[in-house]
Amino acid sequence: MSLSTFDASVPVVIKALTALSGVLDKGAAHAAAKETDEANYLTMRLVPDMLPLSAQVGIACDLPRRGLQRMAGQEPAAMEDKEASFAGLKARIAETIAVLEGITPESLEGSEDRIITLPTPRGDLVMPGNEFLFGFVLSNLHFHCTMAYALLRGAGVELGKADYLART
Repeated sequence: MSLSTFDASVPVVIKALTALSGVLDKGAAHAAAKETDEANYLTMRLVPDMLPLSAQVGIACDLPRRGLQRMAGQEPAAMEDKEASFAGLKARIAETIAVLEGITPESLEGSEDRIITLPTPRGDLVMPGNEFLFGFVLSNLHFHCTMAYALLRGAGVELGKADYLART
């Protein structure tokens, strides 16, 4: 049995984002229990030149959503970065999952060989779909989910590996 591009991508991304949403729930509960303004959490960074928690979540949503839409031959729409609360970040995750649920296995057929062009500030990234999926989309998803987890864990939020893996 071979693994389809769809099976290796859409369910994997949805599971990771669902877990991230649960991690944010625990962050929100921790902020409420400590009577701390949520903005303190959303602006946290591990080091000064790192993007804050809110950007980590935004990128964890945007990269796979836009990447998989490109792989499916769709033109990805931009999402405005405006989230100022845990609820706002969770809504972004939910909106991303809704978009991903609209990507069908058929729309990704043959995408492993399709050349994907990703415009970036440093110039276009051009690569075949498989390389794009495994070497860029999924690796970035997991990096940014991990950073969001680490930021909240470092702030004292009670999180464990099961939270990251969406196992409770």
